[in-house]
Amino acid sequence: MEVPFFPILFSSVRNSVVNQPFFPTLEEWLVKHPKIHEFSWNNGKTLGSTPRFLALTVLAYIAFTFLLSQVLKPSLARPVLKSISALHNIFLVTLSFIMALGCLVSIFSQVPNFKTLVCFPMRTPPAGPLFFWGYIFYLSKIIEFMDTLLIILGNSMNRLSFLHVYHHSMVVVMSYVCVDSAQSSFSMVLVINCSVHVVMYTYYFMCTLGVRPKWKKMVTDCQLLQFWASFLVMAMLVFYHFTGSGCSGILSWCFNAAFIVSLLFLFSDFHAKNYPSGPKVKPKYA
Repeated sequence: MEVPFFPILFSSVRNSVVNQPFFPTLEEWLVKHPKIHEFSWNNGKTLGSTPRFLALTVLAYIAFTFLLSQVLKPSLARPVLKSISALHNIFLVTLSFIMALGCLVSIFSQVPNFKTLVCFPMRTPPAGPLFFWGYIFYLSKIIEFMDTLLIILGNSMNRLSFLHVYHHSMVVVMSYVCVDSAQSSFSMVLVINCSVHVVMYTYYFMCTLGVRPKWKKMVTDCQLLQFWASFLVMAMLVFYHFTGSGCSGILSWCFNAAFIVSLLFLFSDFHAKNYPSGPKVKPKYA
C-alpha cells in the first residue's frame, strides 16, 4: 500500500537529477568517497557515540551557559566579537549547505524508492552515506553551542531565552537518537533542517557585516514550516509502519515527535510575541 502522489514525485525528481551531467561528480565526492561510503556508527568506538558522552556534553553546555551568564559575565571587544561571529556564521552556512547537499545526493544515489526513504526496513544498521551525513549533522549541533557563547560574550542577554537553550541542548539529543537507532525518515528531516539553517545563518552573517536584511521574519517562518514538514514526514512514517512490516527506529520516533511538538509550541509563541498582527514591534530574539 502506497501513499499517493509522493512516490511518483520522488521517482520523477530522482530520475531527473541522477541523469544530470553534474550528478556523477557530486556522487563521487559526497557518496562514494571511502570515508563516507564505508562509514559505520559503532557505539563506543565512533567519536561521540556513547550515551555518557551525550549526557556529559549536554549537561556541560547547560552548566557553562548558566555560569557564564549569571556568575562570570565575560565580554569581548565589539570588533573581535563581530569577527568571530562572522567566521562562525559563514562556517555554519557552508557546513549546512554541504550536509544538505551530501544527504540529498546520498538519497538519490542510495534510496530506491519513496517508501524506503520514509521507512527504513527493521534492523537497518546505521552505516553508509546517509548515516555518515546524519553523524556530521549530530556533531554540527554541538558546534552550534557556539551560538550561545557568542550571545553571552556580546552581553545580548535578552536573546538568551529558555527557547534558545532548550532548543540547542535537546536537538543534540534528537540527532544522537536518530543515528544511534537508525531512525527512519531522519535524512528528510536533515535536509529540511540544514536548508533552513542556510537561510538563518546567512541572515546572522549579514547582521555581523552591519547589514540588517528585511526578511528576518522569514527566518522564523521557515523554522515553523520545517516543523510542519517534519510532522508530515512523521505521519507518513507511521502510516508505512502500521501498514507494512514495520519501520526502523519507531521508538526513537516517539521521542522526536514529542520534541518537535514542544518546539512548534515554543516557536509559535515566540512568533506571536515578536510578529503580532497589529503594529510592528522590534523582535526580541535573534
